[in-house]
Amino acid sequence: MGEMTSFQLGVVGALFLSVASSVSIVICNKALMSNLGFPFATTLTSWHLMVTYCTLHVALKFNFFENKPIDIKTVMLFGILNGVSIGFLNLSLGFNSIGFYQMTKLAIIPFTVLVETLFLKKQFSQNIKFALFILLIGVGIASITDLQLNFVGTILSLLAIVTTCVGQILTNTIQKRLNISSTQLLYQSAPFQAAILFVSGPVVDQFLTKQSVFAYKYSPIVVGFIVLSCLIAVSVNFSTFLVIGKTSPVTYQVLGHLKTCLVLGFGYTLLHDPFTSRNIVGILVAIIGMGLYSYFCVHETKRKQVGDHSSIAQVKEKDTTAPLLAGKNGQVKENNSLV
Repeated sequence: MGEMTSFQLGVVGALFLSVASSVSIVICNKALMSNLGFPFATTLTSWHLMVTYCTLHVALKFNFFENKPIDIKTVMLFGILNGVSIGFLNLSLGFNSIGFYQMTKLAIIPFTVLVETLFLKKQFSQNIKFALFILLIGVGIASITDLQLNFVGTILSLLAIVTTCVGQILTNTIQKRLNISSTQLLYQSAPFQAAILFVSGPVVDQFLTKQSVFAYKYSPIVVGFIVLSCLIAVSVNFSTFLVIGKTSPVTYQVLGHLKTCLVLGFGYTLLHDPFTSRNIVGILVAIIGMGLYSYFCVHETKRKQVGDHSSIAQVKEKDTTAPLLAGKNGQVKENNSLV
């Protein structure tokens, strides 16, 4: 019981850290890109991952965690896949309208459910599916404004959905199958993620913005916001791996949509972004969906725990009745019957 309580507290802590750090970095990056005119999102992400790796390397030297060797091919492919998914998401945003990009992010949840059902044989109850449906409807109402389709943008969105979904499923699967922590996986994969984005980032950003990150004039305030963004990103990357490892890719995506609702609210409150009744209705519907998802998850987890305890109790009961089969001299009688 104590271990279960500790695990639940760990999950709550991971969720809170993920939400707080993600909302913080969105506000910081919005100020950096919108107000200060630094549009190089992919390159900035590569810097985030470099700082994350350096921070974890220092933490390793101070014995905050133990490094566990992982097959280099697995880590390399995993890191490259995650880096590529970030690139595809940024390209999708560049080639599509904001509304279609939000649709792309919404599509990750049903695609993840489909992949886990088909390939990992994971079962999602009708209640969970209903809650996810309500959530997606709410976020869609709150965030999708326009839908402009084009062939290249659609292909990039599909690639972004597939790579993001597979990357998040692998984040959960690798941690559980190899019995490694989120910190150990992030430490070993971050260099590969950073490398692929460090090489491709300036090219992608120049293609999307028609500006060069190397020709940009860096003022002290821009540098200060970049440093702040990188520091917050350490917490974002750590909590992402932690949440996916402790819960599931679907739960992480649900949490991501909670962040979207919070960002909309903070944008209106702090940055005076436009806010309509449609946004309010969408956020309320999304919150209802999140509440239902949380309730059904907790209910099904408790029901599973009760079933597990019942199975253990039955096994113990069989163990205690076994001596009744013993003979006079304490030896177990041989059963010659066929089962």
